[in-house]
Amino acid sequence: MSEPATNTETTKDYIVRFTRMQRVEHLLLIVSFTGLAITGLPQRYAETELGIRSIEAMGGIESIRILHRIFAVMLTAGSIYHGGVLTYNIFVKRARLDMLPNFGDVRDVIQWTLYNLGLRKEHPKLPRYNFIEKAEYLAVVWGTVIMIITGFMLWNPVLTAEFLPGSFIPAALAAHSAEAFLAVAAIILWHMYHVILKQINPSMFTGKMSREAMEEEHAGELELIDEGRLPQPPSEDVLRKRTRVFIPYATVVTIILVGLLIRFVTVETTAIETVPRVVSTSDADAALTVSADDGDIDAGAAHWQELPCSTCHGSDASGLPGALNIALAGTSLDFEVFVQRVRSGPADMPAYPRSEISDQQLADLYVWLQSLDRP
Repeated sequence: MSEPATNTETTKDYIVRFTRMQRVEHLLLIVSFTGLAITGLPQRYAETELGIRSIEAMGGIESIRILHRIFAVMLTAGSIYHGGVLTYNIFVKRARLDMLPNFGDVRDVIQWTLYNLGLRKEHPKLPRYNFIEKAEYLAVVWGTVIMIITGFMLWNPVLTAEFLPGSFIPAALAAHSAEAFLAVAAIILWHMYHVILKQINPSMFTGKMSREAMEEEHAGELELIDEGRLPQPPSEDVLRKRTRVFIPYATVVTIILVGLLIRFVTVETTAIETVPRVVSTSDADAALTVSADDGDIDAGAAHWQELPCSTCHGSDASGLPGALNIALAGTSLDFEVFVQRVRSGPADMPAYPRSEISDQQLADLYVWLQSLDRP
Protein backbone atom coordinates (compact mmCIF):
# COMPACT_ATOMS: atom_id res chain seq x y z
CA MET A 1 0.00 0.00 0.00
CA SER A 2 2.98 2.26 0.53
CA GLU A 3 5.37 3.07 -2.27
CA PRO A 4 8.59 1.02 -2.36
CA ALA A 5 11.90 2.81 -2.60
CA THR A 6 12.88 3.30 -6.24
CA ASN A 7 16.54 2.43 -5.76
CA THR A 8 16.75 -1.36 -6.12
CA GLU A 9 20.49 -1.70 -6.70
CA THR A 10 21.52 -5.33 -6.22
CA THR A 11 25.28 -5.15 -6.83
CA LYS A 12 25.96 -4.32 -3.19
CA ASP A 13 25.13 -6.23 -0.03
CA TYR A 14 21.93 -4.34 0.76
CA ILE A 15 18.60 -3.29 -0.77
CA VAL A 16 17.21 0.23 -0.40
CA ARG A 17 13.81 -0.46 1.16
CA PHE A 18 12.33 2.75 2.60
CA THR A 19 12.44 6.39 1.52
CA ARG A 20 13.50 9.23 3.79
CA MET A 21 9.93 10.44 4.33
CA GLN A 22 8.77 6.93 5.21
CA ARG A 23 11.48 6.81 7.88
CA VAL A 24 10.48 10.25 9.21
CA GLU A 25 6.86 9.11 9.37
CA HIS A 26 7.87 5.99 11.31
CA LEU A 27 9.93 8.11 13.72
CA LEU A 28 6.92 10.36 14.34
CA LEU A 29 4.85 7.27 15.14
CA ILE A 30 7.52 6.02 17.57
CA VAL A 31 7.69 9.36 19.41
CA SER A 32 3.92 9.88 19.64
CA PHE A 33 3.19 6.26 20.63
CA THR A 34 5.93 6.17 23.25
CA GLY A 35 4.81 9.51 24.68
CA LEU A 36 1.21 8.33 24.88
CA ALA A 37 2.27 5.13 26.64
CA ILE A 38 4.50 6.91 29.16
CA THR A 39 1.81 9.48 30.01
CA GLY A 40 -1.21 7.19 29.68
CA LEU A 41 -0.28 4.05 31.60
CA PRO A 42 0.35 5.92 34.90
CA GLN A 43 -3.20 7.26 34.63
CA ARG A 44 -4.54 3.74 34.02
CA TYR A 45 -2.71 2.51 37.12
CA ALA A 46 -2.99 5.69 39.18
CA GLU A 47 -3.94 3.76 42.31
CA THR A 48 -0.60 1.91 42.35
CA GLU A 49 2.57 3.18 43.94
CA LEU A 50 4.40 3.20 40.60
CA GLY A 51 1.52 5.06 38.96
CA ILE A 52 1.50 7.71 41.68
CA ARG A 53 5.27 8.14 41.51
CA SER A 54 5.17 8.43 37.73
CA ILE A 55 2.43 11.06 37.81
CA GLU A 56 4.30 13.05 40.43
CA ALA A 57 7.56 12.79 38.42
CA MET A 58 5.82 14.35 35.41
CA GLY A 59 4.53 17.30 37.38
CA GLY A 60 1.19 15.99 38.62
CA ILE A 61 -2.05 14.98 36.99
CA GLU A 62 -2.59 18.30 35.22
CA SER A 63 0.85 18.22 33.57
CA ILE A 64 0.64 14.57 32.57
CA ARG A 65 -2.75 15.18 30.93
CA ILE A 66 -1.38 18.09 28.92
CA LEU A 67 1.57 15.97 27.77
CA HIS A 68 -0.77 13.11 26.90
CA ARG A 69 -2.87 15.42 24.75
CA ILE A 70 0.18 16.84 22.96
CA PHE A 71 1.24 13.33 21.95
CA ALA A 72 -2.37 12.56 20.96
CA VAL A 73 -2.35 15.52 18.57
CA MET A 74 0.98 14.30 17.15
CA LEU A 75 -0.48 10.84 16.53
CA THR A 76 -3.60 12.27 14.91
CA ALA A 77 -1.59 14.63 12.68
CA GLY A 78 0.67 11.75 11.69
CA SER A 79 -2.40 9.67 10.81
CA ILE A 80 -3.75 12.46 8.59
CA TYR A 81 -0.40 12.67 6.80
CA HIS A 82 -0.25 8.89 6.37
CA GLY A 83 -3.73 8.88 4.88
CA GLY A 84 -2.66 11.55 2.40
CA VAL A 85 0.44 9.58 1.37
CA LEU A 86 -1.60 6.40 0.87
CA THR A 87 -4.19 8.24 -1.20
CA TYR A 88 -1.49 9.82 -3.37
CA ASN A 89 0.27 6.50 -3.93
CA ILE A 90 -2.97 4.71 -4.80
CA PHE A 91 -4.60 7.26 -7.10
CA VAL A 92 -1.57 9.01 -8.58
CA LYS A 93 1.19 6.40 -8.62
CA ARG A 94 -1.20 3.43 -8.81
CA ALA A 95 0.78 1.63 -6.11
CA ARG A 96 -0.23 -1.90 -5.26
CA LEU A 97 -2.23 -2.50 -2.08
CA ASP A 98 0.55 -4.70 -0.78
CA MET A 99 -0.21 -4.05 2.92
CA LEU A 100 -3.63 -5.70 2.65
CA PRO A 101 -3.98 -9.44 3.39
CA ASN A 102 -4.61 -11.79 0.47
CA PHE A 103 -4.87 -15.51 -0.22
CA GLY A 104 -1.12 -15.68 -0.69
CA ASP A 105 -0.71 -14.86 3.00
CA VAL A 106 -2.70 -17.98 3.93
CA ARG A 107 -0.25 -20.07 1.90
CA ASP A 108 2.71 -18.26 3.49
CA VAL A 109 1.38 -18.85 7.01
CA ILE A 110 1.02 -22.59 6.33
CA GLN A 111 4.46 -22.89 4.74
CA TRP A 112 6.09 -20.75 7.44
CA THR A 113 4.52 -22.89 10.16
CA LEU A 114 5.62 -26.12 8.51
CA TYR A 115 9.15 -24.75 8.07
CA ASN A 116 9.43 -23.79 11.75
CA LEU A 117 8.12 -27.20 12.79
CA GLY A 118 10.79 -28.88 10.66
CA LEU A 119 8.19 -30.31 8.26
CA ARG A 120 9.33 -28.22 5.30
CA LYS A 121 12.91 -27.74 4.09
CA GLU A 122 12.62 -24.35 2.40
CA HIS A 123 11.61 -21.08 4.01
CA PRO A 124 8.65 -19.56 2.12
CA LYS A 125 9.50 -16.72 -0.27
CA LEU A 126 7.70 -13.88 1.42
CA PRO A 127 6.63 -10.71 -0.43
CA ARG A 128 7.55 -7.07 0.25
CA TYR A 129 5.32 -7.09 3.33
CA ASN A 130 4.94 -10.50 4.92
CA PHE A 131 1.87 -11.65 6.83
CA ILE A 132 3.38 -10.67 10.19
CA GLU A 133 4.03 -7.11 9.05
CA LYS A 134 0.56 -6.87 7.53
CA ALA A 135 -1.03 -7.97 10.79
CA GLU A 136 1.01 -5.39 12.71
CA TYR A 137 0.12 -2.62 10.26
CA LEU A 138 -3.61 -3.36 10.37
CA ALA A 139 -3.44 -3.53 14.17
CA VAL A 140 -1.85 -0.06 14.21
CA VAL A 141 -4.57 1.30 11.90
CA TRP A 142 -7.40 -0.26 13.89
CA GLY A 143 -5.89 0.72 17.23
CA THR A 144 -5.28 4.31 16.13
CA VAL A 145 -8.89 4.68 14.96
CA ILE A 146 -10.18 3.36 18.30
CA MET A 147 -7.83 5.58 20.30
CA ILE A 148 -8.71 8.73 18.35
CA ILE A 149 -12.48 8.18 18.60
CA THR A 150 -12.51 7.24 22.28
CA GLY A 151 -9.89 9.88 23.05
CA PHE A 152 -12.13 12.55 21.53
CA MET A 153 -15.05 11.35 23.67
CA LEU A 154 -12.97 11.48 26.85
CA TRP A 155 -11.40 14.81 25.92
CA ASN A 156 -14.83 16.29 25.13
CA PRO A 157 -17.38 14.46 27.32
CA VAL A 158 -19.85 17.38 27.47
CA LEU A 159 -20.08 17.57 23.69
CA THR A 160 -20.24 13.78 23.44
CA ALA A 161 -23.14 13.66 25.92
CA GLU A 162 -25.12 16.02 23.68
CA PHE A 163 -25.24 13.37 20.96
CA LEU A 164 -24.82 10.05 22.78
CA PRO A 165 -26.10 8.59 26.07
CA GLY A 166 -23.86 9.32 29.05
CA SER A 167 -23.05 5.62 29.39
CA PHE A 168 -20.95 5.87 26.24
CA ILE A 169 -18.32 7.91 28.10
CA PRO A 170 -17.32 5.22 30.65
CA ALA A 171 -17.52 2.70 27.79
CA ALA A 172 -15.07 4.89 25.85
CA LEU A 173 -12.80 5.01 28.91
CA ALA A 174 -12.78 1.21 29.15
CA ALA A 175 -12.10 0.80 25.43
CA HIS A 176 -9.39 3.48 25.42
CA SER A 177 -7.63 2.01 28.43
CA ALA A 178 -7.84 -1.60 27.21
CA GLU A 179 -6.67 -0.76 23.69
CA ALA A 180 -3.73 1.20 25.11
CA PHE A 181 -2.66 -1.76 27.24
CA LEU A 182 -2.98 -4.17 24.30
CA ALA A 183 -1.00 -1.84 22.02
CA VAL A 184 1.88 -1.50 24.47
CA ALA A 185 1.90 -5.25 25.12
CA ALA A 186 1.92 -5.97 21.38
CA ILE A 187 4.85 -3.62 20.77
CA ILE A 188 6.92 -5.08 23.61
CA LEU A 189 6.07 -8.77 23.15
CA TRP A 190 5.53 -8.96 19.39
CA HIS A 191 7.05 -6.09 17.41
CA MET A 192 10.26 -5.70 19.43
CA TYR A 193 10.84 -9.44 19.27
CA HIS A 194 10.71 -9.48 15.46
CA VAL A 195 12.82 -6.34 14.89
CA ILE A 196 15.30 -6.63 17.76
CA LEU A 197 15.51 -10.07 19.38
CA LYS A 198 14.86 -12.36 16.43
CA GLN A 199 17.05 -10.39 14.05
CA ILE A 200 18.11 -6.78 14.41
CA ASN A 201 16.35 -4.92 11.61
CA PRO A 202 17.33 -1.24 11.45
CA SER A 203 15.81 -0.67 7.98
CA MET A 204 13.21 1.79 9.27
CA PHE A 205 16.05 4.02 10.45
CA THR A 206 18.63 3.43 7.71
CA GLY A 207 16.26 2.72 4.84
CA LYS A 208 18.39 -0.30 3.90
CA MET A 209 18.10 -4.05 4.47
CA SER A 210 20.87 -6.57 3.97
CA ARG A 211 20.46 -9.20 1.28
CA GLU A 212 20.71 -11.88 3.97
CA ALA A 213 17.75 -10.41 5.84
CA MET A 214 15.84 -9.92 2.59
CA GLU A 215 16.36 -13.59 1.68
CA GLU A 216 14.76 -14.67 4.94
CA GLU A 217 12.04 -12.04 5.38
CA HIS A 218 11.24 -10.94 1.80
CA ALA A 219 12.73 -13.46 -0.62
CA GLY A 220 9.79 -13.04 -2.97
CA GLU A 221 10.46 -9.33 -3.40
CA LEU A 222 14.22 -9.88 -3.67
CA GLU A 223 13.61 -12.32 -6.50
CA LEU A 224 11.54 -9.74 -8.37
CA ILE A 225 14.30 -7.14 -7.87
CA ASP A 226 17.09 -9.45 -9.08
CA GLU A 227 15.08 -10.43 -12.15
CA GLY A 228 14.00 -6.86 -12.90
CA ARG A 229 10.30 -7.76 -12.66
CA LEU A 230 9.15 -5.02 -10.27
CA PRO A 231 6.24 -2.96 -11.65
CA GLN A 232 7.51 0.17 -13.38
CA PRO A 233 6.31 3.54 -12.05
CA PRO A 234 4.18 5.76 -14.31
CA SER A 235 5.93 8.17 -16.63
CA GLU A 236 6.58 11.76 -15.53
CA ASP A 237 3.94 13.04 -17.94
CA VAL A 238 1.29 10.71 -16.53
CA LEU A 239 2.25 11.63 -12.97
CA ARG A 240 1.88 15.35 -13.71
CA LYS A 241 -1.58 14.86 -15.20
CA ARG A 242 -2.79 12.77 -12.27
CA THR A 243 -1.22 15.16 -9.74
CA ARG A 244 -3.10 18.12 -11.23
CA VAL A 245 -6.36 16.24 -10.62
CA PHE A 246 -5.28 15.07 -7.18
CA ILE A 247 -4.11 18.39 -5.70
CA PRO A 248 -7.55 20.12 -5.45
CA TYR A 249 -9.06 17.03 -3.81
CA ALA A 250 -6.14 16.69 -1.39
CA THR A 251 -6.29 20.38 -0.50
CA VAL A 252 -9.98 20.28 0.38
CA VAL A 253 -9.67 17.07 2.41
CA THR A 254 -6.59 18.37 4.24
CA ILE A 255 -8.37 21.62 5.20
CA ILE A 256 -11.36 19.65 6.49
CA LEU A 257 -9.25 17.21 8.50
CA VAL A 258 -6.99 19.89 9.98
CA GLY A 259 -10.09 21.91 10.87
CA LEU A 260 -11.55 18.88 12.64
CA LEU A 261 -8.26 18.38 14.49
CA ILE A 262 -8.31 22.01 15.67
CA ARG A 263 -11.93 21.54 16.74
CA PHE A 264 -10.90 18.35 18.52
CA VAL A 265 -8.37 20.30 20.56
CA THR A 266 -10.37 23.45 21.32
CA VAL A 267 -14.04 22.46 21.61
CA GLU A 268 -13.78 22.00 25.41
CA THR A 269 -11.31 23.32 27.95
CA THR A 270 -11.15 20.09 29.96
CA ALA A 271 -13.34 17.22 31.04
CA ILE A 272 -13.33 17.77 34.79
CA GLU A 273 -11.33 20.56 36.34
CA THR A 274 -8.97 19.26 38.96
CA VAL A 275 -9.41 20.52 42.47
CA PRO A 276 -6.84 22.88 44.01
CA ARG A 277 -3.92 20.94 45.41
CA VAL A 278 -3.52 21.70 49.11
CA VAL A 279 -0.90 19.52 50.74
CA SER A 280 -0.57 19.71 54.49
CA THR A 281 3.01 18.69 55.21
CA SER A 282 2.54 18.93 58.96
CA ASP A 283 -0.53 16.67 58.95
CA ALA A 284 1.04 14.20 56.52
CA ASP A 285 4.18 13.84 58.63
CA ALA A 286 2.54 13.96 62.06
CA ALA A 287 2.27 10.78 64.13
CA LEU A 288 -1.10 9.02 64.09
CA THR A 289 -3.22 9.36 67.20
CA VAL A 290 -5.16 6.14 66.51
CA SER A 291 -4.68 2.75 64.86
CA ALA A 292 -6.91 0.74 62.54
CA ASP A 293 -8.09 -1.28 65.56
CA ASP A 294 -9.78 1.87 66.87
CA GLY A 295 -12.03 2.14 63.83
CA ASP A 296 -15.80 1.60 63.88
CA ILE A 297 -17.44 0.09 60.77
CA ASP A 298 -20.85 1.71 61.25
CA ALA A 299 -19.29 5.10 61.86
CA GLY A 300 -17.12 4.64 58.77
CA ALA A 301 -20.20 3.93 56.63
CA ALA A 302 -21.81 7.13 57.90
CA HIS A 303 -18.63 9.18 57.34
CA TRP A 304 -18.42 7.91 53.76
CA GLN A 305 -21.79 9.42 52.92
CA GLU A 306 -21.23 12.63 54.86
CA LEU A 307 -17.75 13.38 53.50
CA PRO A 308 -16.97 14.03 49.79
CA CYS A 309 -15.50 10.52 49.38
CA SER A 310 -18.48 9.08 47.50
CA THR A 311 -18.39 11.86 44.92
CA CYS A 312 -15.36 10.30 43.20
CA HIS A 313 -15.24 6.76 44.56
CA GLY A 314 -18.96 5.92 44.48
CA SER A 315 -21.53 5.39 47.20
CA ASP A 316 -20.32 1.81 47.68
CA ALA A 317 -16.61 2.68 47.18
CA SER A 318 -16.50 0.62 43.97
CA GLY A 319 -15.44 3.60 41.84
CA LEU A 320 -17.15 5.91 39.38
CA PRO A 321 -16.42 6.58 35.70
CA GLY A 322 -13.89 9.37 35.51
CA ALA A 323 -10.28 10.20 34.89
CA LEU A 324 -8.94 7.67 37.39
CA ASN A 325 -11.93 5.52 38.40
CA ILE A 326 -10.34 4.23 41.62
CA ALA A 327 -12.22 1.71 43.74
CA LEU A 328 -11.40 1.56 47.46
CA ALA A 329 -13.73 -1.22 48.54
CA GLY A 330 -11.73 -4.05 50.11
CA THR A 331 -8.59 -1.91 50.02
CA SER A 332 -5.30 -3.71 50.48
CA LEU A 333 -3.46 -0.57 51.56
CA ASP A 334 -1.87 -0.50 54.97
CA PHE A 335 -3.59 1.90 57.35
CA GLU A 336 -0.57 4.18 57.50
CA VAL A 337 -0.38 4.36 53.69
CA PHE A 338 -4.12 4.99 53.50
CA VAL A 339 -3.82 7.91 55.91
CA GLN A 340 -0.77 9.32 54.14
CA ARG A 341 -2.57 9.40 50.80
CA VAL A 342 -5.62 11.09 52.26
CA ARG A 343 -3.40 13.69 53.88
CA SER A 344 -1.17 14.33 50.82
CA GLY A 345 -3.72 13.96 47.99
CA PRO A 346 -2.17 11.88 45.18
CA ALA A 347 -3.11 12.44 41.51
CA ASP A 348 -6.60 14.03 41.22
CA MET A 349 -7.48 13.68 44.87
CA PRO A 350 -7.36 16.78 47.10
CA ALA A 351 -5.42 16.64 50.35
CA TYR A 352 -7.51 16.48 53.54
CA PRO A 353 -5.91 17.93 56.72
CA ARG A 354 -6.96 16.95 60.24
CA SER A 355 -9.16 20.04 60.37
CA GLU A 356 -11.41 18.41 57.75
CA ILE A 357 -11.05 14.69 58.51
CA SER A 358 -9.72 13.52 61.87
CA ASP A 359 -7.52 10.47 62.45
CA GLN A 360 -10.45 8.76 64.15
CA GLN A 361 -12.66 9.30 61.11
CA LEU A 362 -9.96 7.85 58.90
CA ALA A 363 -9.75 4.79 61.14
CA ASP A 364 -13.54 4.39 60.88
CA LEU A 365 -13.43 4.79 57.09
CA TYR A 366 -10.57 2.33 56.79
CA VAL A 367 -12.21 -0.54 58.65
CA TRP A 368 -15.47 0.06 56.77
CA LEU A 369 -13.66 -0.09 53.42
CA GLN A 370 -11.88 -3.26 54.46
CA SER A 371 -15.22 -4.86 55.36
CA LEU A 372 -16.45 -4.48 51.77
CA ASP A 373 -15.95 -6.93 48.95
CA ARG A 374 -13.65 -5.86 46.14
CA PRO A 375 -15.53 -4.99 42.92
